[in-house]
Amino acid sequence: MKSKVSLDGVLPVDKAPGMTSHDVVAIVRRAFSTKKVGHCGTLDPLATGLLLITMGRGTKIQDLLMSEDKEYTGTLRLGEITDSQDADGKVVESRSVADYSAEEIEQAFHKFMGDFYQTPPMVSAIKKNGVPLYKLARQGKSVEREPRLVHVYAFEIKAIRLPEIDFRVVCSKGFYVRTYVHDIGEVLGCGAHLQTLRRTQSGKFSVEGAVTIEKLKTSSVESLTEHILSLPAVSKLRGA
Repeated sequence: MKSKVSLDGVLPVDKAPGMTSHDVVAIVRRAFSTKKVGHCGTLDPLATGLLLITMGRGTKIQDLLMSEDKEYTGTLRLGEITDSQDADGKVVESRSVADYSAEEIEQAFHKFMGDFYQTPPMVSAIKKNGVPLYKLARQGKSVEREPRLVHVYAFEIKAIRLPEIDFRVVCSKGFYVRTYVHDIGEVLGCGAHLQTLRRTQSGKFSVEGAVTIEKLKTSSVESLTEHILSLPAVSKLRGA
């Protein structure tokens, strides 16, 4: 039975690993018995964390929310390059990992501060002549990609236990964390790929308090609607 509560707004969801952003949209549609559902900023299956789901009239501000900065925490693994730049891909090259100092690692991260150009990976949803790049990649094809201007506002190296490094990064929209990791690996000379990734923030929205996938699947519509932020609440949160 459809809830009488307004379904216009934004639902912060904590995405579980191993599912696509479209899978989350499908779960939300079933949970609320509504079709007008969208999402802001795709998360790869490997990634967890904050996925903003827009509902009803909330879908009209989707582009606005997608344009905001993001914060991620993750783990990279040095010495292995994969075809997808993350742990879901196939290892295409292995290199030895030197006993890098904290200063050397810090310097490699520092090369990607502020504005710089990033070439999107082949395994991505960007389209070339209407075809998503990941579909071409599956066919073993590689095409030229247009570098994008991106921005890193801040980074933090949280732990070093070679060959793995835990980090946090605050970045602009359209930023590929796995490409960031790949490029840092190239600066160090040993290559790298992304092991884990979690989106912790998008604009003013935090993953803290976001509804879990488990709750979406098992809770009543009435209890789930408490997690929907109304459009006035979203505007107030954003300081608009």
